Amino acid sequence: MTTENKTVIVTGSSRGIGKAIAIAFAKTGANIVLNGRNPIPAELITEIESYGAKVHTILGDMSDFDKAKQLIDETKEVFGSVDVLVNNAGITNDKLLMRMSEDDFDQTLSVNLKGTFNTIRHATKVMLKQRSGTIINMSSVVGLVGNVGQANYAASKAGVIGLTKSAARELAARGITVNAIAPGFIETEMTDVLSDKMKELAVGQVPLKRFGNVDDVARVAVFLSENNYITGQVINVDGGMVMNG
Repeated sequence: MTTENKTVIVTGSSRGIGKAIAIAFAKTGANIVLNGRNPIPAELITEIESYGAKVHTILGDMSDFDKAKQLIDETKEVFGSVDVLVNNAGITNDKLLMRMSEDDFDQTLSVNLKGTFNTIRHATKVMLKQRSGTIINMSSVVGLVGNVGQANYAASKAGVIGLTKSAARELAARGITVNAIAPGFIETEMTDVLSDKMKELAVGQVPLKRFGNVDDVARVAVFLSENNYITGQVINVDGGMVMNG
């Protein structure tokens, strides 16, 4: 499927990977729906419009079931379809298990996993009627192998993988593909705060010996939207950090 004139929703798209994905789809000629819990930067809207793309912003926390419904309903009302849904919105709240509170755990799963379910749940209604659609969920290599101090985050991202595979099986008969992307160490505001020592240790785990960048992830999202015979897969973008058999 070409995404020219198609409608693409990217949750958590005000910065980082989500921003890069939105821009990448704008370059293909898609209509873009930007989402975040806080106002979308005006310069991002201007940049997307500079590629000739139509853009619409819908604010809201996707862990709220009704806000997720609003996102899908308003997108359908404005652009007439929901062709690609990229579930990128997510948070981290890293702590060792012995120091992690119930709220630390619940909040991370609510945003990362339940938020992904919420948007899929509402988008499915539209996509089933269209008999077409692409859903791309943002997981993480941490969801595949775990990580010290990230039990809540790893659990949420492992849950996203299970959700992805189940949804892919349920929706395939109607021409809807569902896949996940699992980034490794990607240069974002999140990794910028790491100390030089932590960055050195992180790079040591990557066979390609460098961090990836947001465009590496964005290109995979566009690729998955263009190939309608890939579904139920987890694509690692991690420089070889996790090599599945």
